[in-house]
Amino acid sequence: MPWRNMTVLSPTIDVSAVQQTLSTVFDPAAPVWVARAPGRLDVMGGIADYSGSLVLQLPLAVAAVAYVQHRNDGRVLIESRADAAILGNQRAAYATRDVCELGVTIDAVRAVVQADPATAWAGYIVGALTVLVHHTGVNVSGGMTIVVDSDVPLGKGVSSSAAIEVATMRALAAACGRDIEATTLALWCQMVENLIVGAPCGLMDQMTAACGEADTLLALRCQPAQLLPGISLPSDVHVWGIDSGVRHSVGGADYGSVRVGAFMGLRILESYAQQQNIPHEHWNGYLANITPSEYAASFADVLPVTMTGADFMIRYGSHGDSVTTIDAARLYQVRSSATHPIAEHHRVQLFAQLVQGYQDESTATLLGELMYQSHQSYSTCGLGSDATDAIVAAVRRRGARHGLFGAKITGGGSGGTVAILGSARAADTVHEIATHLGSGLVMHGSSDGAARSPVMRWESIGR
Repeated sequence: MPWRNMTVLSPTIDVSAVQQTLSTVFDPAAPVWVARAPGRLDVMGGIADYSGSLVLQLPLAVAAVAYVQHRNDGRVLIESRADAAILGNQRAAYATRDVCELGVTIDAVRAVVQADPATAWAGYIVGALTVLVHHTGVNVSGGMTIVVDSDVPLGKGVSSSAAIEVATMRALAAACGRDIEATTLALWCQMVENLIVGAPCGLMDQMTAACGEADTLLALRCQPAQLLPGISLPSDVHVWGIDSGVRHSVGGADYGSVRVGAFMGLRILESYAQQQNIPHEHWNGYLANITPSEYAASFADVLPVTMTGADFMIRYGSHGDSVTTIDAARLYQVRSSATHPIAEHHRVQLFAQLVQGYQDESTATLLGELMYQSHQSYSTCGLGSDATDAIVAAVRRRGARHGLFGAKITGGGSGGTVAILGSARAADTVHEIATHLGSGLVMHGSSDGAARSPVMRWESIGR
């Protein structure tokens, strides 16, 4: 049965794909709300987001699309068509009393979602419903049908999970008559990932999916979520993402241990500054607010290179991070994990200034050098990989004579995607590198975030 759009049609939506999904899944007797949110390419900032750094993120052309319809049988039915060619259409079902009734706790929902590893993927989707009910008190006891489709590559470090969370939350909010401000939407989606899925991500992914603007670097100072004016890329500067072929997971132990190490480092530096009567109020609880020169002058030898979780807890107690737990038996790389965001925040600020004052390829060379420095710092933290190193090395070898200026590993590291900076003439070389050293997948192009894309309300013509 055909469906028609009753609101503003999003210019980036494939109408034929929407019609097919509506006709094969949904009850024609009730309206369906459809929302879209893009993936993101981490140009600069990456893992320094949870330490308060400025980050620069490009919303990608690829995106997730969420479809939502009310039910009346007390069930939440979820279907994911993301990466269906490999995974098939995945399905999960829950009773509303277990995941979205008023009074159900987030901890309880997390236990329900994680009880079956085969459907743990659904936490990104049903978690959005849980958090929406938690914050708004909306009554959805009748249940929901939620279908998610996405062409954001999964496990590639380009925020497929954030795109799904934001698209789902935005569609659900519209279906429930709630208008959520974009930054709040992103913060709630971060809660989904941190508290229900159990991945200790920062905020930049959800903010880009919610607030991004096409062809513009989203500039976010993560203290905790200060949006700055977006930065347009110069017309002769292009950014690509090459998939390394190595799967990335923000929930992986390496990412989590680096985050723990950074918070341990902050706690140690705060304790030392207090003991030595060194002013540090301006840190405001963020490593990024320590300048590189301040660190070198007063703290260069304070941080241990490594420290066990047990030793840290005996000396300092809590590390102050609510979404990670210290493993007493683990040896943490404290110094490299803590010094990375101090230097990275400085690099990102320089990058932003250079882009805004862009003149010619000499400026692009400086931008590229900052990316190379960021990439090396990831490796020092232990978040590099042979595959991403090979891609970055290939970009460096070809260099400006091929229109290539810089490259870096992105997001949580340990594989995933490499961001590349170059001129338009570098496109063929980028694809050649991707074919020989990566999976062959190249991501290019940009689109608006969810807040700039209309939520559509579709109704069956035969209603």
